[in-house]
Amino acid sequence: MQKKIKKCRMLADVLPGQRTRIRCHHGCGAIRQRLLDLGFVPDTEISMIRCAPLGDPLQCKVSGYNVTLRKSEASLIEVESE
Repeated sequence: MQKKIKKCRMLADVLPGQRTRIRCHHGCGAIRQRLLDLGFVPDTEISMIRCAPLGDPLQCKVSGYNVTLRKSEASLIEVESE
């Protein structure tokens, strides 16, 4: 029986329309706490909705609501896709 290999990347690299799951955070301090408060906790599913024409900010759906993040913040969240 073969195992599915999950591809890991940063949330900033996810394309609009894709769904991923949070694996871990690479931020620390106030930024990490802010992301956790917004619902970006490990093992939570995220749907990327859209990104601005110049690539910043990003809009994603997490825990049933839309959140807008800076690309620098999204690059601190490691996600995995199946």
